[in-house]
Amino acid sequence: MKKLNVTIKLEMSVPDEWELSETSEGGHVLKLPNGQFLDIAIEPLFASDPDETWASTEDDDVLNDLLDMVESEEVAYEFVTH
Repeated sequence: MKKLNVTIKLEMSVPDEWELSETSEGGHVLKLPNGQFLDIAIEPLFASDPDETWASTEDDDVLNDLLDMVESEEVAYEFVTH
């Protein structure tokens, strides 16, 4: 089996009210002013508690608003052999 490394680099303009929040596992997510948290590592995921279950949204307006904030995106794929 091969190992795949995926590196994602996003540059976004976000509202001043958004903050970084650390999870209990030491990762970071965004804290939104409406009491939700946002993780966009793979796809935009939302939760009311960063240590609970994350879910995507079916609201196209929410996704479009987030995608409009992205100014640049770089994705690199690399297979790593051992």
